[in-house]
Amino acid sequence: MSKTEKKTTINSIGKYGLIERITANINIRNRSTIIAAGDDSAAVRYAEEGKLTLVSTDLMLEGIHFNLVYTPLKHLGYKAVIRAISDIYAMNGKPEQLLISLGIGSRFSVEEIEELYVGIALACKKYGIDIAGGDTTSSLTGLTIGVTAVGSVDSDRVIRRSGAGANDLICVTGDLGAAYMGLQLLERERKLFDQNSSVQPDLSGYEYIIGRQLKPEFPGELPDMLEKYNIIPTAMTDVSEGLASDLLQICQHSDKGCRLFPDKIPVDQETVRMAEEFRIDPLVPALNGGEDFELIFTVPLEFFEKIKKLKDVKVIGHITQPEYGCFIVTDEGEEIELEAQGWKK
Repeated sequence: MSKTEKKTTINSIGKYGLIERITANINIRNRSTIIAAGDDSAAVRYAEEGKLTLVSTDLMLEGIHFNLVYTPLKHLGYKAVIRAISDIYAMNGKPEQLLISLGIGSRFSVEEIEELYVGIALACKKYGIDIAGGDTTSSLTGLTIGVTAVGSVDSDRVIRRSGAGANDLICVTGDLGAAYMGLQLLERERKLFDQNSSVQPDLSGYEYIIGRQLKPEFPGELPDMLEKYNIIPTAMTDVSEGLASDLLQICQHSDKGCRLFPDKIPVDQETVRMAEEFRIDPLVPALNGGEDFELIFTVPLEFFEKIKKLKDVKVIGHITQPEYGCFIVTDEGEEIELEAQGWKK
């Protein structure tokens, strides 16, 4: 949007006028959505017999979870959806509806909120989700985004963090650490720009890690792949706080230990190069970076051959009895205790 183009103040159309604007083009994709945005409440048909309804919520605060200096509003809307639906996928479910609540500071125009909703709508279209409603209110602290995700799962295929067994394989989707290194690059260039506004940000050659930070995707195809090969993981969670933290959650809830092999952990070459620029061991962002939005899960050893058939899934270690603890095993055979350096849930 051009800086010279006139923006519409939210006060000029009011709360309900804004809701009308941002929900005008909402389409229904799921049979379970009976009444969507626009009424006093969404109406959702609860999961049919043999299924469970899954509900999760996520909150994003300006200045804590995102910086609008380098985060386009469209990308922010897209990412807000990914953050919310990751918890539904983490239990082997399918997200179907979203409720979106916004706290909006006075500096935001109608057009900017519409831009945020463009990203939300794009993510909902890609992942087959309905926007079922939400709320808006004014905010004194910038922009706040709250997203509640509703989904369903077959009751005999729901997966929790607590089922990992000794000798189970530890598997992970995608690659790790890219979002963290993308954030470090964006923050570095922001600080340089603050010091000298004539210096333009240099982001060339790092499009992948920037994309992983600003507009992440989620391996939503994994539940279908698991079903295709008749694999039911014993435990699973999303990698949102960092591999170390999230794997330790599985171990804690399952009352087990683990052995993790760093040479098996998938790290993209852009992540490696950026880490080297910052003089960081690439294993550090892979273990502790967060916001990877991948899935980590455990399966019995006998599924090893089937796991090899799954696209973008790597085996990175195995589960042990609890008395053996949680360790990283180096190439030399040295065991280093696995610790979570980031946010502890």
